Amino acid sequence: MIEQELDQYPFSLLGTAGRHRLHQGTDLAYYEPGDIILEAASPSDHVYVVHKGSVAELDVKAPDGRSQVGVYAAGDLFGAISVLNGKSRYRFRAEQQTLCHLIPAALFLELCDSEPEFGRFFRQTLAEKSQRLAERREGGVTLAGFMLARVDQCMREPLVMAANASLRDAVTALKQHGVDSVLIHSDDGFAIVTKTDLLTALVLNEQSADTPLDAAAERQLVTVRPDDYLFTALTSMTRHKVARVVVMAGEQAVGVVELTDVLSFFSSRSYVVGLEIEKAESLDELRLASERLPELVEALMAQGVKMRFAMELLAALNGRIMAKAFDMVVPPEQHQACLIIMGSEGRGEQILKTDQDNGLILADDQHWPRCETDARRFSETLLTLGYPPCPGKVMVSNPEWVGSLSQWQRRIHGWAADVGGEGLIRITTLVDAHCVAGDNRLLDSVRTALFDRCSDDDLFMAHFARPVLQFATPLNLFGSLKKPQHGIDIKKGALFPVVHGVRALALQQRIVETSTLARLEKLVALKVLEPGFAEDLGEAMELFSELRLNHQLEHLHGDAMNIPDNHIVVQRLSSLERDLLRDALHLVSEFKQRLSRRFHLEY
Repeated sequence: MIEQELDQYPFSLLGTAGRHRLHQGTDLAYYEPGDIILEAASPSDHVYVVHKGSVAELDVKAPDGRSQVGVYAAGDLFGAISVLNGKSRYRFRAEQQTLCHLIPAALFLELCDSEPEFGRFFRQTLAEKSQRLAERREGGVTLAGFMLARVDQCMREPLVMAANASLRDAVTALKQHGVDSVLIHSDDGFAIVTKTDLLTALVLNEQSADTPLDAAAERQLVTVRPDDYLFTALTSMTRHKVARVVVMAGEQAVGVVELTDVLSFFSSRSYVVGLEIEKAESLDELRLASERLPELVEALMAQGVKMRFAMELLAALNGRIMAKAFDMVVPPEQHQACLIIMGSEGRGEQILKTDQDNGLILADDQHWPRCETDARRFSETLLTLGYPPCPGKVMVSNPEWVGSLSQWQRRIHGWAADVGGEGLIRITTLVDAHCVAGDNRLLDSVRTALFDRCSDDDLFMAHFARPVLQFATPLNLFGSLKKPQHGIDIKKGALFPVVHGVRALALQQRIVETSTLARLEKLVALKVLEPGFAEDLGEAMELFSELRLNHQLEHLHGDAMNIPDNHIVVQRLSSLERDLLRDALHLVSEFKQRLSRRFHLEY
C-alpha cells in the first residue's frame, strides 16, 4: 500500500517514474523507545520518513547543555542532509514506538540527480526555500512579478541640462521630451528641477524666464541604485514625500523613476495611504489615515509581498504618522528637538502597530518650559492614533526618556554601569533608536556616546549579549500533541535571539543602522559574518515575522482560538512551512553557539 507520507511535499516534486522508483525501493522499519536510529558524526545509509511515533534530534555537543533540538513526528523527514554531506551532525533517537520509511541512500541520491526539482529542494539555501514557499502560495508568481522587479527595469533616461541654462530652456525641454523633471550637472554633482519648481520660480517668486536653471534646483536628491528593488524606490518616495527618485550608478545619474512608473507595477493602495497621511491637516484626518494601515498590511500579505518590503513600507508610513503628529502637537519653535522611536519601531520591523517606545532629545541650549505638558499631550495623541502606551513607560510622557543631549550622555554611563538591573534593558532599548522628527544630529551625538562607552567594553558586551541564551530554541515542541493549543512562542524562542544577537554584534562594531537586515549587510561588509549565513539568518527572521504576523491577523479577526498572539501551532502549518521553520530554528541554534563563543557566554 502506498503511504501518504511518500506522496506529500517534497516527494510531490518527483515525476511519475521517480515516485514509482521511490515506492518500489522504500522499506519500513520499527524502533523501540530509546533506540538510536542515526548516530552523530556517522554516515547515513538511509533517508528516514516518520510514519508513526516520534524521533528526537539530539545535539551531543551543545554548549548550553540542552541536547534536544528537535522532535520529528508523522510525515517528517530526516537524514537527507546526512546522506548529502556524508555524516550526520545530530543523533536521532526513537522517543516512542516508531515506524519509519527507509529510503536507501543510493536511491535518494539517484532521485536527486535525475529529478532536478527534487534535488534542488534538499540542496537549496533557506532563502531559496522561502522563495519557493512564496511561489507556492501565489501559484508561481509573487505580486505579478513586482517583488522581483528592479529599478533599472522601469527607469527613464534622465534629461540633463547645463546649470547655466535658463528657466525658459527648461520649460521648452520638458514639453519637448514629455517629462516632469530635468537634472542639471555641475562641479558639485547633480541637482533636480521639477515642473513644480519651475512654476514656483516663475509664478510665485516672479523670477525672470532668463534666470539660470541652477537657481531653482534642489540639491538634496533622493536616490536609488539601478539594482535596487523597485519596492525600495516606492518606500523612498513615501519616506521623503517625493514623487520621483534619481537613479545613481556611482557618481553618475543614469535614470529617473517617477511615481507613475512604480504604480504601473504595483497597486497604488500603499501610496494612497501615504498621500492621505501627507494631506492630513488635523489629528482627526491623520487618525483616519492611520486606521487604514491594518487594511494595507492584509492587502500586502495577500498579494505575496516579501516580508522585508512590507516592513520597510510600513515603517516609513508609521514614521510619517508620528512625525505629522509631532508637528501638529509640538510648538514649531521646539521642532529643533529630536523625536526618537525605539524597539521594533526603531528597527522598522513592526508591521502592526505596537506599544509606544519613544524618547525626546533636546539641544543643550534649548529652552522649553512647557516640555512636560507638550510631551504628555503627544503621548495621548499617539494613543488616539492607535499606538497603545508602553507597559515599561518608555515614552516621552515619562521624564526619564526626555532630556538634553548632555543628560542623555550622562544617562548612558549610568545605565552601562548597571548591567544587573534596569540599565542594561535601557541600553538595549536605546541601541535601536531612530529619528522620525526634528534634528537627527542630536541622535547621532547620543549614539556616538553610546558606542564610545559600550562597544569596546568586553565585560559589558558579554552581559549585553547574554540574553540570547535566555530562551530555549523551541524545536523540542515539534510534533508534540500534548498541548497543541498552546503553540510555541515564536517571539522568544526564534525572533528574539536573531534580533538581539545581531543587535549585539552591531553595537560591538559601531554600526549605526538600526534594522536587523541592514545590520546584517554591514556585518557581512565588515567580515564578521559570511554572506550566505547572513542571508539565511535574514530569511529566518522574515519567516518568523511572517508566521507571527499571520497569527496576529487571525487575532484581529477573532480566529486565533485563544492562542497568544506570539505563539504558533506547528501542527497547523503546511509541511513546507514546517520544513522551513525547522531549518530556520537550526540556524538560530547555530547563531546562538557563535554568539556564545564570540562573547564568551559559556563561562
